[in-house]
Amino acid sequence: MNGQLTWILWTILGVLLIIAEIFTPGFVLLWFGVGALAAALASILGVGLGLQFLIFLTISVALTALSRTIFVNYFSKGDDDPSARKFGADSMPGQVGTVVSSSRGAMQEGAVKVFGSVWTAYPAEGEEPLEAGERVVIERLQGASIYVRRVSSLPEWRARELPEEKSQSELKDGAAES
Repeated sequence: MNGQLTWILWTILGVLLIIAEIFTPGFVLLWFGVGALAAALASILGVGLGLQFLIFLTISVALTALSRTIFVNYFSKGDDDPSARKFGADSMPGQVGTVVSSSRGAMQEGAVKVFGSVWTAYPAEGEEPLEAGERVVIERLQGASIYVRRVSSLPEWRARELPEEKSQSELKDGAAES
């Protein structure tokens, strides 16, 4: 292959891989794009095609391995057991929420607010219907619904009550006194 065309092809490949990385979550294509740009530089310097491929593969694999090692160490600080990390729906059981809508209907459907989102909630087996304002713990997640159990006691840092909102009449009275 013509030497002047080779570096252009490596450069195009490198740029395309780097752009493609924007649309993928794996953070791998970036390093292969950098490897292709390194091969383009090698081509400009007159290195043979076989050595260009070797440079491309070596740099790409090395950067991918290094970035994985760095990211694993960075994101797992304080976690001794990587399998214990839970994300998304897997992290829901055990979380504490507040009932925002009391149970109603034959299935005792209510609503519970957890992490700022309101979920359709049902009392767990053996639990009484939910009442607005109660604190509950999520027992399990089934589809888009949660099954909850009343909280008997909260850890000290969770037990503190939030300040009550002042009613409109209290706000007006306070403003009139000023």
